[in-house]
Amino acid sequence: MPRQARLALAGVSTHLVQRGIDRSACFFCDDDRLHYLALLTELAPALGCAVHAYVLMTNHVHLLLTPDDASGLSHLMQAVGRRYVLWFNKRHARTGTLWEGRFRSSVIESERYLFACSRYIELNPVRAGLVVDPADYRWSSYPHHVGLRPDRLIREHPLVWSLGNTPFERQVAYRRRF
Repeated sequence: MPRQARLALAGVSTHLVQRGIDRSACFFCDDDRLHYLALLTELAPALGCAVHAYVLMTNHVHLLLTPDDASGLSHLMQAVGRRYVLWFNKRHARTGTLWEGRFRSSVIESERYLFACSRYIELNPVRAGLVVDPADYRWSSYPHHVGLRPDRLIREHPLVWSLGNTPFERQVAYRRRF
């Protein structure tokens, strides 16, 4: 029986989660995370996806993205997954799958949910007890959004621009949401 088609809409933001198989680690070290982010940075624009927020946890990934067309999310995750798993398996002398099936995704329907989703994603390391302040977690888009570190992967969602007229105003307003 064929898999049910995933709901993906062109130009509509989506929260995507991908977990390691059996909730095992998909990132063993900083080099793994750097490689995954490099792949996203290269492939997201090429495949028509804007990444607005992310967090890389030890055993899963959260992304907030907007695809230019309905197939963009699937094509991006397939391309990143193939390249990352080959690299990861070779680097760590392992074989087999890394991900727990297909990624899960939810369409973001409102302005309120977009910011709530971004907050949920970027507070993941705080909830997991890895850091007290989300700004201290290196593998998240939060430092970018509050002006601590530019991140080439991030394309600001148009709603972020509504937070202020200058980058400083937007960063302060974003930080207040946390």
